[in-house]
Amino acid sequence: MYFLDPNSYQFPDPRLANADDILAIGGDLSPKRLIHAYQHGIFPWFNEGDPIIWYSPAWRMVLDPRHYKPSKSLQQLIKKNHFHITYNQHFKEVITQCKTISRNDGLGTWITDDMLQSYLKLHQLGHAKSVEVWQENKLVGGLYGVDLGHIFCGESMFSHVSNASKIAFNWLNNYLITKKYDLLDCQVHNSHLESLGAYEIPREEFLHILHKKKN
Repeated sequence: MYFLDPNSYQFPDPRLANADDILAIGGDLSPKRLIHAYQHGIFPWFNEGDPIIWYSPAWRMVLDPRHYKPSKSLQQLIKKNHFHITYNQHFKEVITQCKTISRNDGLGTWITDDMLQSYLKLHQLGHAKSVEVWQENKLVGGLYGVDLGHIFCGESMFSHVSNASKIAFNWLNNYLITKKYDLLDCQVHNSHLESLGAYEIPREEFLHILHKKKN
């Protein structure tokens, strides 16, 4: 287990994560450290009151936007035009809903108060972005993540009405295709993401895609 030097933003090689996919503990959630982490395939994930834990999964849940195919029922719902989508205009509201909404899938419960404030700073710096779904002028769904330019690292989503988060996910995929992104990074496996078409790839493959445009 590697304990981060509070005076340095460097991380160990992400391939050194242990069997539980934990790479390091400690440090802080400053924008500089967070961006450095995401650029190396590392992300924070911990509960309120616990030390900051940094992960580098051996198997990464991802989606190639070009291979995403919405279900027929979702396509029909989109055609009915019941929802209005905005992009990156109400980030604070989206991350707050992701943090506080009650649900059974476990997503969102890990967004601590400190993490919320840190991602608000990332948003202000242009690194964290959101998709908002509206119905009758009410925010009913959305998602947010960290934008690396060729990979969008999805963090969390929420839905107050049926399929609202899927509408946001579908819009984001279309946006990523238009902007020629390589991947939507979903980080770790869960059945909801799998139902939307996400799949797992080895860490090494993910890191190759992550770094190829830097060289």
